[in-house]
Amino acid sequence: MENLSRKKGMLAWINARFPLREFLYKHLTHYFAARNFNFWYYFGSFSLLVLANQILTGIWLTMEYTPTATEAFSSIQHIMRDVRLGWLIRLLHTTGASAFFIVIYLHMYRGIIYGSYQYPRELLWLIGMMIYVVLLLEAFTGYVLPWGQMSYWGAEVITSFASAVPWVGKYIVIWLRGDFAVSGVTLHRFFSLHVTAIPLVILFLVFIHLVALHYVGSNNPDGIDIKHDRETKEDVPFHPYYTLKDLTGAVLFLIIFLSIVFYYPGMHGLFLEHENFVPADPLQTPSDISPVWYMTPFYAILRAVPNKTLGLTIMAASIALLFVLPWLDRSPVRSIRYKGIYSKIAICVLVISFVGLGYIGIHSVSPLRTFLAQIFSIGYFAFFLTMPIYTRFETFKKPPEHLTS
Repeated sequence: MENLSRKKGMLAWINARFPLREFLYKHLTHYFAARNFNFWYYFGSFSLLVLANQILTGIWLTMEYTPTATEAFSSIQHIMRDVRLGWLIRLLHTTGASAFFIVIYLHMYRGIIYGSYQYPRELLWLIGMMIYVVLLLEAFTGYVLPWGQMSYWGAEVITSFASAVPWVGKYIVIWLRGDFAVSGVTLHRFFSLHVTAIPLVILFLVFIHLVALHYVGSNNPDGIDIKHDRETKEDVPFHPYYTLKDLTGAVLFLIIFLSIVFYYPGMHGLFLEHENFVPADPLQTPSDISPVWYMTPFYAILRAVPNKTLGLTIMAASIALLFVLPWLDRSPVRSIRYKGIYSKIAICVLVISFVGLGYIGIHSVSPLRTFLAQIFSIGYFAFFLTMPIYTRFETFKKPPEHLTS
């Protein structure tokens, strides 16, 4: 009884100085969500779980990593071989990077099929896309840090893209590298961005993403506005219903994630490239230079265009189109469940094109792969550019007045 009274006294002391009770009330116990969330709604909470993993493991890796051109590669080997459980921490971090993008892509896919970018969630979608772009920057700067062959030459190739900018391109390249070529200065600059500046931006964007989500409310598979009515029972408090559901999903996710960490950490060169186990050598170019798998769809679009400047422009446009998606969709319904056949075909074309581009981007250039990349690029852009037409004129089903299961 004495411990219980002390606990209550401590909570009262905190609540008098910080709105803890009101925060939990508003964002957890009395934040109501639709009762028909399905499998696709796990990936938002999974992304927060992986973000926590990346931050914690990143902090521990930073304690042993040396961001200099002469010692970066050897410090990674030191972590893997000499530091107690260093191998585990590093593999959790490297595998976590790929897991992050897997759950982010599936989270984005769920938003597309259920129309989570439509009114009143346009800003929520824009913030999410900003998080995605900043994550790409974070992944690229982290990719350089092992200072292996692929890290070095990947930085050389990707930073050189800025040279295509008219008039000021060469100056931007020097500014990005901090030198006339990729060097130890570049490594230290990317290390600073990777462990300080970019994570702060990500945390800020994630915070305002959650604030915006809780303000407008979550979408649902039916894409209809839920009614806070005891009779229809369309909504339930997030806690304990979805906290328990998400914890159950997190356990299953961690089983799969840790199985990959312990048994297939490199995923046959997909998560950890073989070339990156060789120290960086500015005098020896790898036979094939390609980015990590989660960047390869956009890299394949770049390679599909013969002209460098035009290719970079189209690649940038492929990401920019995601930002304007809320204003391209003219359908009066949100969810793919009630949209017409053209929208369903378009979603299939988008998925096939994106996966196809990702597969082609991993492999070396050949005439057939270049041709297929051009076909898949057309399919990818067609999904967005023709959306105002097929969403306006297709036949759709009228959504139900109340949520379905």
